[in-house]
Amino acid sequence: MADAPNGGQGAPTLQAPPFAINLQYIRDLSFENPNAPQSFNNSGDAPQISVDVNVAAKPVGTNLFETALTIRAEAKRGDNVMFIVELSYAGICAVAAELPAEHVRPVILIEGPRFLFPFARAIIADAVRDGGFPPLFITPIDFAQLYRLQQQRAAEQAESVTGAKPDA
Repeated sequence: MADAPNGGQGAPTLQAPPFAINLQYIRDLSFENPNAPQSFNNSGDAPQISVDVNVAAKPVGTNLFETALTIRAEAKRGDNVMFIVELSYAGICAVAAELPAEHVRPVILIEGPRFLFPFARAIIADAVRDGGFPPLFITPIDFAQLYRLQQQRAAEQAESVTGAKPDA
């Protein structure tokens, strides 16, 4: 007979997950329609929409971090701005004390925004719709790839400042 969990002493002990979102909130939300009512004239041309995404984190307590997802979208038709929406959406992330230190940063900058994104996406869609335009549904984001790009940029900046490649 195979050994039972906990040496055969009843039910196995449940461990806390290595990561959890304790709280989430809007830090800042802005919607601008600088050329209203002309921005509602439909000239037939589809607007050009640019979306910028940034992720940042800072410690706020023992094993607690604020992860902030910042999204800025701008719609233009030619040189005319139709709308600009900016959202900073944050969450307080709890990280298990047992999580190795080298995994903390990737977890809070990849998993944190991954959990926050659906809520931020809905807030942006609603703000754009409430501003008089069709809702803007942002395509899902690969936060692991975004993290790798941020790490690469940081390494390139460090290299350009010091002239030496940082240790990997």
